Amino acid sequence: MGDFSNQEKDLVSQELDKLIKIRTDFYNYLDANIPKNKDQFDFSNHPKLDAKEVYQHFYKLDYQARKLRGLLVNAYGLKAE
Repeated sequence: MGDFSNQEKDLVSQELDKLIKIRTDFYNYLDANIPKNKDQFDFSNHPKLDAKEVYQHFYKLDYQARKLRGLLVNAYGLKAE
């Protein structure tokens, strides 16, 4: 496995921070639009979500995860599937 340079470590750290922020934004959207029963989302009321907004949040999360995955695959010399 390859070793990370300081520059690569900084880049991975920055991308992880972005991933966490995007994930937090997604959960904030869900929290604002889906009622909760204690600490779990309560779908029994069948809340209507804007499909386009849900997709936009998911796309950002997925894109960032794939970007980070690429950095880690390259850094560790892993086989990408």
